[in-house]
Amino acid sequence: VQLQASGGGLVQAGGSLRLSCAASRRTSSNNGMGWFRQAPGKEREFVAGVSWSGGSTQYADSVKGRFTISRSKGESTVYLQMNSLKPEDTAVYYCAVSRLATMPSGASSVSSWGRGTLVTVSS
Repeated sequence: VQLQASGGGLVQAGGSLRLSCAASRRTSSNNGMGWFRQAPGKEREFVAGVSWSGGSTQYADSVKGRFTISRSKGESTVYLQMNSLKPEDTAVYYCAVSRLATMPSGASSVSSWGRGTLVTVSS
């Protein structure tokens, strides 16, 4: 599976961006999808995940209430709506497909990674 992420860019603090990620072929109806991010000099971290059905989501504490992940049931495209952005949200954001029906926060559950899209939030 190849993943193509888009929607990154430069935004001022308090602004919004919407990331999209499309898989090259239809993912299994059993696969969760999600987003991770990696800031300069830091480890890659979980941001948000959504189940295959779109009915179950989870978020890192640092983005709860500001970010929303979504997908249509069984579809291969996942979105990340990011509101109230902060400078500490600056990172390369990676789309991921899970080996499981959900997207746990651990990177070991990821079966495919996208190339990443850069999000820069200025203060």
